[in-house]
Amino acid sequence: MPALAIVGRPNVGKSTLFNRLAGKPLAIVDDRPGITRDRREARGRLGDLDLRLIDTAGYEDAATGIEARMRAQTERALQDADVCIFLIDGREGVTALDQRFADLLRKAGRPVILAVNKCEGARGEAGLGDAWSVGLGEPVPISAAHGEGMSDLFQRLIVELDGINLDTRPETDPDEAEISTDAEDPGFDPDSDDAPDEGAPLRIAVVGRPNVGKSTLVNALIGQERVITGPEAGLTRDAIAVEWEWEGRRVRLHDTAGLRKRGKVDDRIERMSAADTLRAIKFAEIVLLLVDAERPFEKQDLNIAARVEAEGRGLIVILTKWDLVADKQARLAEMREAFERLLPQVKGAPLIPLSAVTGRGLDHIMPAVKGLHRNWNAKVKTRDLNDWLGEMTQRHPPPSVDGKRVKPRYMAQTKARPPTFVLMASRAAYLPESYKRYLINGLREAFDLPGVPIRLIVKAGANPYAKKS
Repeated sequence: MPALAIVGRPNVGKSTLFNRLAGKPLAIVDDRPGITRDRREARGRLGDLDLRLIDTAGYEDAATGIEARMRAQTERALQDADVCIFLIDGREGVTALDQRFADLLRKAGRPVILAVNKCEGARGEAGLGDAWSVGLGEPVPISAAHGEGMSDLFQRLIVELDGINLDTRPETDPDEAEISTDAEDPGFDPDSDDAPDEGAPLRIAVVGRPNVGKSTLVNALIGQERVITGPEAGLTRDAIAVEWEWEGRRVRLHDTAGLRKRGKVDDRIERMSAADTLRAIKFAEIVLLLVDAERPFEKQDLNIAARVEAEGRGLIVILTKWDLVADKQARLAEMREAFERLLPQVKGAPLIPLSAVTGRGLDHIMPAVKGLHRNWNAKVKTRDLNDWLGEMTQRHPPPSVDGKRVKPRYMAQTKARPPTFVLMASRAAYLPESYKRYLINGLREAFDLPGVPIRLIVKAGANPYAKKS
């Protein structure tokens, strides 16, 4: 599948064209420049061509700072691409930065299609004529927002690909990040009880408050600088999905934007980033929640953890900046007690101390993910469940309500991912929440399901003496 990189200076419509070719709004789009920071990939289609699309950050001249790190991401995209679409703004014409980027493209040695965006209407005609001065051949007028010029772009792409022997390209190293930003994979339902297809990736979302080290952790796990990191808060905006392999198993990591309290979010871009993060949680199987060990379990940490539990995803808590903690053993025991007291619905979730400085704790994360994923998929035999239910009700019978006792009859597991159980009982509507928690904690302990959300549905059987209509 040919790789097509969309490149250019900031705010020329690269992400708009990326979304157009991908067929869905994957990348965040706004009128302000510099919204895209990390390179992002997805499957796309132009005409009858299937493509691997690469969206890039706006190219700017900068020796240091965020712009320099964004430029490095763009240069890496040029290396990975078979063909580049060099996008310029038809309304603004060719700028000095466009000319410098054109020189870089000539040195990169990749086939380049010069496309002039925003050519709808008379305002784009001047920029179209100006584009000849770039010296990259005949420009293709398009409107990414309105879908105009796609047939002309397709014809030029066919010509450029005709001279490339894609079969001679080296195979992608499985340890390198091959990305699919499509978190909403139409062929994947994390809530389905059916086993995923053999070879399907294990989906992991990395979430937390801003500036707790989510991107740093993703880079450390895959062993390369795939996503932009730095001391600045809020660097990540899109939920970037990175594929790699661990012990022969495909893994898809979603690096996400930091989640702040809803009342503090007043920027449109941050709202879209937060929505992207929540989608990543929804389509994950396991979620890594990063918590600052110096300020652990603040209200927002607990809100995020509760959201993960509500979605039914397995939860692992990563305690970052562990190298700054004194008396580590006592502090870890204290954090474990606080977490299980504040979030009893995910009792037993792994807590892993991590130091980005020393790398301590990094090798404990994926074994914990593997074990939690196994528990998340667990199924319990009905006979074992009912033997256990008999012991639990004998040890602690349900309380009486209005002088009549609620009588549990039998239990069965209806699905996994997460484990979901149905309890049939008389007067089911009167079973107290406290007794449900007693049964859920018993299930977790008896069948070794720590850290996994457990669903318990209580139903009443049909009354055989009720009059039939």
